[in-house]
Amino acid sequence: MSPTEVLAVIPARGGSKSIPRKNIEPFGGHPLLAYSIAAGLQARSVSRVIVSTEDPEIAERAVQYGAEIPFLRPTELAQDDTPDLPVFRHALGWLAEHESYHPGIVVQLRPTSPVRPRNCVDRAVEILVNSPEADSVRGVVASGQNPYKMWQIDEQGVLRPLLQAGPPEAYNAPRQSLPQTYWQTGHIDALRSRTISEMGSMSGNTILPLVLDASFAVDIDTTRDWAWAERLVQAGELDMVRPGPVPRPLPEKVELLVLDFDGVLTDDRVWVSEQGLESVAANRKDGYGIARLKEHGVEVVVLTRETNPVVAARCQKLGIPAIQGVVDKGAKLRELLQARELEPLHTVYLGNDLNDLPCFPLVGCAVAVADAHPKVRAAADLRLTQRGGHGAVRELCELLLEKLTREESHA
Repeated sequence: MSPTEVLAVIPARGGSKSIPRKNIEPFGGHPLLAYSIAAGLQARSVSRVIVSTEDPEIAERAVQYGAEIPFLRPTELAQDDTPDLPVFRHALGWLAEHESYHPGIVVQLRPTSPVRPRNCVDRAVEILVNSPEADSVRGVVASGQNPYKMWQIDEQGVLRPLLQAGPPEAYNAPRQSLPQTYWQTGHIDALRSRTISEMGSMSGNTILPLVLDASFAVDIDTTRDWAWAERLVQAGELDMVRPGPVPRPLPEKVELLVLDFDGVLTDDRVWVSEQGLESVAANRKDGYGIARLKEHGVEVVVLTRETNPVVAARCQKLGIPAIQGVVDKGAKLRELLQARELEPLHTVYLGNDLNDLPCFPLVGCAVAVADAHPKVRAAADLRLTQRGGHGAVRELCELLLEKLTREESHA
């Protein structure tokens, strides 16, 4: 057993009830578990990163993001009430039996705590390596509510202090005079493998803290947690571990908005008559948003592969130019910016499909509609909440207008 061999294990079962399939649901453009995989892969101290799952689809996505799947976990170890210990005993036992692999330290990275500081894993491992007396290291944050001011209600309906030990009548004391308390998070557990195999514990007796900034305290259990955490990640303000690049914010100054047509100004469906005439569905709210942007001096252009009278008719109604029949959108966008002498950093692109990807690195901010192709969502700096043809363009216009009016008020 090598004391410096560090194995990162990400437990990710497929049977989540609160948020179905949450481990592979897109979160900030990537599957939720991708953030934990990235944390393991980017840590200097970690030797291997594996995902323990019983679910073949989760296994496939994990491999795509660089994790190993040496085994599929038995389904009896993937139930709602399955604790961590048997899952980790199984992982270590399988690796020992089939690969003669015996890591000295095991790191648990829970997918439900995706917002991690960049040095989180390495700091935890360093504390454990430098502390021979410790059985484990656990990530904690200062508790927002002090438990000395918490209560229980007994069988007679009487309030009883949750904590009996401590200062007299601590519940009546000023918060500043109470002992500092900490809340455990799911960001990181680093423990010696013998703590699991010999002590039969996921923590042992001597547990040292890794105190994390409370701004990283994200634990996703509900859809409300999910929405709040995703907004935090998309804001790009935290120096956190990410599976992809840090998202670029919307520019303070916007000169040009470039839109794809199908799947952005429409819902990507088409109706074809017996005569071969095509019809599409558009959203009137998008048109008003575009009109308001134009009033603030922002040019709006449609760039589409399609060559169709429907495109021309809709864009004429909106009062915006349409460049149709574009095979190479990246080259056409470069040409457009040069011809109009526009600054790329002051340009925003909104797309939904793979042929939009070459345009993303050419602009100041790349945006995807809510139902964009997964690769487009992953590459985008900003992902909208509305689908194409269902108000996505209007949503982006409102965000841009908010930036523009703020800039104008400061001018």
